[in-house]
Amino acid sequence: MTATPKADGLTIRRMSGDEVGLIRTWAEAERWNPGTHDGPAFYAADPGGFFLGERGGEPVACVSCVRYGERYGFLGQYIVRPDCRGLGYGLAIWRAGMTHLAGRAVGLDGVLAQVPNYERSGFRFAHHTARYAGTGGGARPDGLVPLGGVPFDTVAAYDTGCFPAPRTAFLRAWLALPESVALAATRHGRLTGYGVLRRSADGHKVGPLFADDLDTAARLLAGLTAAAPGRPFCVDVPDDTVQPAGEHLVRAFGLTEVFRTARMYTAEPPAHDAARVFGVTSLELG
Repeated sequence: MTATPKADGLTIRRMSGDEVGLIRTWAEAERWNPGTHDGPAFYAADPGGFFLGERGGEPVACVSCVRYGERYGFLGQYIVRPDCRGLGYGLAIWRAGMTHLAGRAVGLDGVLAQVPNYERSGFRFAHHTARYAGTGGGARPDGLVPLGGVPFDTVAAYDTGCFPAPRTAFLRAWLALPESVALAATRHGRLTGYGVLRRSADGHKVGPLFADDLDTAARLLAGLTAAAPGRPFCVDVPDDTVQPAGEHLVRAFGLTEVFRTARMYTAEPPAHDAARVFGVTSLELG
């Protein structure tokens, strides 16, 4: 993308891979608890989907608008530097990112205060996602295996059933994140769920947590959080309109709600099995 003049001297261009660390720095300043090593995996999902707004050569705004497959996209990491807000930069970079997703159903997880603004941009509320926090510890339950021992194609096929589109490049990078633990549950040789625990700015984050049923999800969550004894962790759980067993999982682990976001879409997303989503992969990329 050629750098294009925007509001009051703003130019917008695509980020390079070595620039995505800026998003993490800004997200941490917003107290979003970003994953420590998420950037390269995010970028792998769609290298053309990360946009930077600059004024006088200084970065002032960013957004990610990641394409998945042919029909789906996700908007996230929408940040304007605090001292540059109210100048039209956010709307300008939003429009640039949404142009990249033209013709697709687009999702986002937005803070509740911004829902009216997103509605004016064509998004409609679907459900809430609540972030729950707890403290790691305990023992790993029997019957879980390292995810690396499961053929990647098997994991990718399971993931595609739980997410609105294939995301092979992202998944390869995500499952190899530094300072992470990835576990699988199997039954009679068949994959019945998997989860990832990764390092974050404030402890650890679980995501995704995909499972066939509540019992499998609970065993996976116990196994993952056992790898972070005494450390805070969080998991982002869709509300009971799409994940009716999530409430039972949260109670069983004594987790505390920290905040919630609104999952919104511009159109019906591609079909996926939302009942297997006990923890979303990330609020940034869906």
